Amino acid sequence: MSRRSSRSSTMDQGEFILECKAAYLSMFDSIKEKIESQDSLLEALQQTGRNPSVKVLKKYWTNDTDELSFDDFVDICRKEPVTTSDDLMKAFRKIDINGDGYISLEELHKILTSKGEKKSKSEVKTMIDEVDENRDGRLDYKEEPVLRYSEFCKMVMSTTEESKKMQRKMMERKEKKKKQEIERRGDVSGSQVSVRSTASSVKNQEKSASQANIESGNRSEGSPPIPAQRKSLLHTASSSDPDDLPRPSPRVKKDKSRQSSVSRSHKLDEPKNLREWTHTKSKGSFFMEDGSLICHQYDFNLPDDSKIWITMQPQKASRGMDSNPVDTSVFILRDRPDEDGNLLVAFTEHRDGRGKYGVSCDLSAGKYYIMPYTTGCRFKSRKSESEKEAKLVSQDKGGKYVITKAFRKVLEDIFDYSDLDGNGFMSRKEFNLFNIRTSGEEVADEEWQVVEDRIDLEDGEITKAGFLQLNELEAEDSEGDTEDLWTTLVSMGYNKQLIMDQACPFQLDVYTEDCDDAELDVVRVDSYPTYPGDLSFDDIISKSFIKHGEISRVKGMKDLCMYTYKNDGWASLVLDNKSHTRVRVELDCSRSENVISNHDSLQRTLRVDPGSTLIAYHLMPEDEDRDWQVKCTETIR
Repeated sequence: MSRRSSRSSTMDQGEFILECKAAYLSMFDSIKEKIESQDSLLEALQQTGRNPSVKVLKKYWTNDTDELSFDDFVDICRKEPVTTSDDLMKAFRKIDINGDGYISLEELHKILTSKGEKKSKSEVKTMIDEVDENRDGRLDYKEEPVLRYSEFCKMVMSTTEESKKMQRKMMERKEKKKKQEIERRGDVSGSQVSVRSTASSVKNQEKSASQANIESGNRSEGSPPIPAQRKSLLHTASSSDPDDLPRPSPRVKKDKSRQSSVSRSHKLDEPKNLREWTHTKSKGSFFMEDGSLICHQYDFNLPDDSKIWITMQPQKASRGMDSNPVDTSVFILRDRPDEDGNLLVAFTEHRDGRGKYGVSCDLSAGKYYIMPYTTGCRFKSRKSESEKEAKLVSQDKGGKYVITKAFRKVLEDIFDYSDLDGNGFMSRKEFNLFNIRTSGEEVADEEWQVVEDRIDLEDGEITKAGFLQLNELEAEDSEGDTEDLWTTLVSMGYNKQLIMDQACPFQLDVYTEDCDDAELDVVRVDSYPTYPGDLSFDDIISKSFIKHGEISRVKGMKDLCMYTYKNDGWASLVLDNKSHTRVRVELDCSRSENVISNHDSLQRTLRVDPGSTLIAYHLMPEDEDRDWQVKCTETIR
């Protein structure tokens, strides 16, 4: 009798479905959730005691497969047999590469690191030690195949059965808890943890001002307002909750799912007497170039100690690929480290419903760097380029080359974005930054002389009409060849349809209360530089996220932590490896609700070098009018 027919004769249909359901719910919250990757399918099948080969997996997860339902999973379990002792014995013999009747550490390690889920040598040694009775570092199956190997099989099969029992208990507890929640749903609805987007919260405030008083009623009278980052309800779920028990697996050690929830109800609180403060401003832009972020960067010189208020927001045209505002934030850095070695002073954490971020802090007199930043959740590299190309140049009746109406409109917009001080003209410095961006070269004196000779300037600055004239002259000089014109457009973030999708213009405003002559100076448009101590910009912001984030240790790694930082606009996950070895971590955020990230997939494997930190994910709500929640599971590979 075959294993399949034998199994169906010993397990009725109802019991079989319950076993599949228990295994499925050990990975998902509901059987309505989908399996979204081949790796998840493999893990789910392993939870039922099946160990399919790559060939078998590919039979069910083809190139056209996007997801599998619970019913699909049950159907696969019907077709694929559970791994038996006979299967293990055959595999055991195959591992004995030299046929000497023993399985050495080297042989077992070679097999377990060449197929399936890779094991470290120490993990393989632990497996051998559990069944190696004579402590010779080998598994003996030839001299006493039944006795010795039965112990090995017993260990594997026992682990599988214990896993199934635990899954069944977890399922029963989940269903009991769910039933209890349904019975008292009316009583607990007000205490459920959720993530409300800022835009949604602001709208709710506008509808009912009294609601904010109700929400803050839990604080005692006279208690100070709590900063948003301190009001987080982010938590690592207690292990006493059956839903949050580590999910058992004979092969993968997983930690508890990290869940991030935030409750926000405040608008961006600007100083009440802001109109009396000294105000300076500048425009700027983010550019996406070969997957790297480039932006305008600023020096800020403060002659006197002062309280400052800085805001940053995307300009109207700055929309992500999902039509929502691109997140734009600011980091304020010292020009040299303080006594504790810190460069970061403050950064924007709070925002309003329109996408404006703001930060208030007290600064001592001195020089600072103001660095714009965006997470990349909405501002990303385009996936493909249109084959159809918009027309930039045409010939009039006299045969003269002129720019088209559509191209003219784009050039007017480019002029406005490049007019960084917003005075309606483009100074030589602004034109120089534009030229660096579009050609990689600064404007030399003789080149600026050409500009002065060919177009009319006003007070030594280029007018919008003059800027258009320069481009018309370029089209005429090249006799209709648009290669250089397209170089300009692509550098400024436009695609072949003249749509800006690789640039994000923004507005930066700086207010000082006690200093009347602070200077905000655009110094470059480039990628982020390296800072004192050989620190990258990512190093600096990682450190800030760790300082303000909530820590959770990754199970199985004493010196590996994950920090979850969140503010009014996004959440960031940072891995901190304090060990002396490189660590390979798989992060799965696919069960998060209503989120987008700075990566194409919510599942990725990362290598964290010893003694280093790494920003694993930025996440934010896909729909800002809906609740959102971050759920992340870590697996050590």
